[in-house]
Amino acid sequence: MTVKETYEKKLQAQLDEWEAEINKLKDKADKAAAEAQPEYNKLIDELRSMQEAAKKKIAELKAAGDNAWEHLEEGIENIFNSLGKALDSMNSRFQ
Repeated sequence: MTVKETYEKKLQAQLDEWEAEINKLKDKADKAAAEAQPEYNKLIDELRSMQEAAKKKIAELKAAGDNAWEHLEEGIENIFNSLGKALDSMNSRFQ
């Protein structure tokens, strides 16, 4: 397995884990008090938007050649870091 393939698998696994977390947050938001639901749903929509951006970056990575993918790495890391921090923040709100 190449370095690129290993990196793709790592990113996809992280994204799959976050998908499950977002789904759990959505379930909690649905059970929250009615007045809190609009805010929670807005935040979850933002998480989903970030998740879609991460999926697009993974698709770009997969399409990039074995020697050209490294220039995408910084952008991918930025998106993944932002999504991770946003999920942590949202999880804190539901504690």
